[in-house]
Amino acid sequence: MSRATASPDISPAFSVTSQDAFGIRAFEGPLGAEINGLDLNLPVSDTRIAEIRAALVKHGVVVFRDQRITPEQHVAFSRRFGPLQVHVLNRFHLQNHPEILIVSNVLENGKPIGLVDAGADWHSDLSYMPTPSLGSLLHSQELPAEQGDTLYANMFNAYESLPADVKKTLEGRRAVHSYVYRYKRLQKLSPWRVDLTQQQIDEVPEVEHPVIRTHPESGRKALFVSEGFTSHIIGLPRDESDALLKFLHEHSIRPENVYTHKWRAHDIVFWDNRSTIHYAAITPLHLRRTLYRTTVEGDVPF
Repeated sequence: MSRATASPDISPAFSVTSQDAFGIRAFEGPLGAEINGLDLNLPVSDTRIAEIRAALVKHGVVVFRDQRITPEQHVAFSRRFGPLQVHVLNRFHLQNHPEILIVSNVLENGKPIGLVDAGADWHSDLSYMPTPSLGSLLHSQELPAEQGDTLYANMFNAYESLPADVKKTLEGRRAVHSYVYRYKRLQKLSPWRVDLTQQQIDEVPEVEHPVIRTHPESGRKALFVSEGFTSHIIGLPRDESDALLKFLHEHSIRPENVYTHKWRAHDIVFWDNRSTIHYAAITPLHLRRTLYRTTVEGDVPF
């Protein structure tokens, strides 16, 4: 899959500020944009936050380059978009910052310092929660010279390009999202996933969400299923559910629907979990990769 590239046009809706020439450059392709002229070491106005949020809704993924900020600043900026959700795997919380999940393949004393396989299949973060995520903000800390890309798929496009008969079949359907379902499957791929405690299992019971959700800010319809967390579609025989989910997954991640992010030092990538899914292959241990992730709480899908 090829990487979408930035277009030279800056949206006229975003004006120049004292922080430099603030603007949005949309990427060529199905989603994504780069936000320029914003230094997160400096105060960000409510107006700018509103403009960033609008860009997120419009483009699905927004990229901030060269943001040399502290974990405290990362958390504070993320909170401007809503309350933050704390990941159930507390062993990978950043020390003194439970809002930050460490995503890393680095080993210390033979043990991973972060979640090695966080992106090992396509998913929308925290879709297994009763109130799933609005979006996630991932800040690069240490990057390998090769590999380590993150891929994003546009679920608005995925829904809109479905055959009419499939749309009709999905109308009004609900599906089960399960953290334990995904966790047990990934245990087969990764030796670093120890068994969940009963307390952790109790924190993430299965939930039901609509297969097609309406975005609360844009009003557009998006597919809201993934190979990661969606175990089955309610009301269908299991074999039919499995076949339909397989079709929807393959349909969603067609190359023309995907943006591949090539990480640069100190990038922050902010994506909309209500309208995208993402994937990052497990990076080999000799290619050190560490990122910090916050997750903003969203709303109950409808």
